[in-house]
Amino acid sequence: MAFEMTKAAGGQAPVGEGVPSAERGAFEEKLQVIPESARTRRTGGQFWIWAGANIAPINWVLGALGVNLGLGLWDTFGVIVVGNLIGMTMFGFFVLLGQRTGLTGMVLSRAAFGRRGAYLPAAIQAVLSIGWCAVNTWIILDLVLALFAKLGLVDPEQQNVGVRIAVAGVIMLIQVIISWLGYRAIAAFERWTVPPTLLVLIAMSITAWFFMNLNWGYAGHPGHILQGAERWAVMSTVMTAIGIGWGVTWFTYAADYSRMVSNTVKKSHLYLASSAGQFIPVAWLGLLGASLATTNGAVDPGQLIVQNFGTLAIPVLALVVHGPIATNILNIYTFSVATQSLDLNIGRRKLSTIVGVFSMVVVVFLIFQTDFATVLDTWLIGLVAWVATWGGIMLVHFYRIERHRTDFEVLLEPPGTRHIPVVNWAGMLSFAAGMVATWMCMYGALPIMQGPIATAMGGVDLSWLAGLVVSAGLYWVLAPIVCRQYDGYEPTTRGSAKHAASVEKS
Repeated sequence: MAFEMTKAAGGQAPVGEGVPSAERGAFEEKLQVIPESARTRRTGGQFWIWAGANIAPINWVLGALGVNLGLGLWDTFGVIVVGNLIGMTMFGFFVLLGQRTGLTGMVLSRAAFGRRGAYLPAAIQAVLSIGWCAVNTWIILDLVLALFAKLGLVDPEQQNVGVRIAVAGVIMLIQVIISWLGYRAIAAFERWTVPPTLLVLIAMSITAWFFMNLNWGYAGHPGHILQGAERWAVMSTVMTAIGIGWGVTWFTYAADYSRMVSNTVKKSHLYLASSAGQFIPVAWLGLLGASLATTNGAVDPGQLIVQNFGTLAIPVLALVVHGPIATNILNIYTFSVATQSLDLNIGRRKLSTIVGVFSMVVVVFLIFQTDFATVLDTWLIGLVAWVATWGGIMLVHFYRIERHRTDFEVLLEPPGTRHIPVVNWAGMLSFAAGMVATWMCMYGALPIMQGPIATAMGGVDLSWLAGLVVSAGLYWVLAPIVCRQYDGYEPTTRGSAKHAASVEKS
């Protein structure tokens, strides 16, 4: 039998462990429902994947960003903890969606946006994956250059543009190779590299919190302590960018990896493993970055480490480079499967190479940017705008409109079948309305990203909430009307029997 199972600890058979590597890889090369025979029962892999993606310099940079924008230490940490508890709670539902369907996030978009209408979110996701890959690689460069300066290999007073580009090229190549190999390689990389990195971060945190002169009572920039409405406005902006917003930005990635988990795994176990993998490192590194920033107000990761750790920066920097690589292998993999959902007849591995090239172009552009905090804040708020809106629609569709559906193969059918509309106007209109609502309640660093409602409220940013609620609410009303006419696609809110009859008829 091709899919013979082997025994795991405790006598449990990890699904798919007996499948030859070449056959397991074939399931990923083209978009399809991952069969039970090729899935795993191990939830630990999901914990390490999401933990690895978040044990990265960008997360202590995000903590430092709150301090840089004028918040006190505990305001910043409170926003990160509360926001991510909310964001990761919602994230867990997208993880379960991948397990239930065996499909990627952008293929699932076809149910809510239509067979060709789903090209819109897929194209956005592909572009943003390139952006994330570039931003994370760009952040690595400061760490690596700081390390080189300590070793006397570069002059820290120089820009060292050539060295930065060369280092970025090497790191990008490593990221592409791991992603090219697929899910099993990604899971193995995270499983074996995250635990040693955790030990480094434990030592790093102990050194910072117990042996450095940090300002635990830091309340904001000296001479300008935020008060009243101004303080709440900045807190809401930070909440959007690095609180709830950080959890929201992972919604579109979740199913791409949880589709590899067997449906025999308890949903509660998968939910908790994935959400904890996200939340623990984000809260931990957020506090570390914010506390370090109280010494100098820096956001730049190289400055944060070198100025605070001195000679200890050498082993710390050498190991923490792992973090962004662990994040970017997910970005590259998700780019490939998102691009495939555009009906491009290109293999996943070829696409992994293409995204590496595109990301390098963006990295070179970012190297010449100087205002780190503004660039990062604008990028993150822009991400939340579309993901929150998409997420609201998807939650309503799969947890209310079609919560009983089991035949997800129809989402892989070519355009024009009776089972799925070419364009689902309920989803498209809801998405457009959600995006408008998001912009109206947004208060970003750039004037064009400062909506009228947020401005009238004194800069309070509730864009993530506006986008999610408006898109979900409108889709709740429109979807049952629009979807009713499609065989096998009819809303199943009144039970699975009616749905089964519809499928049998078609």
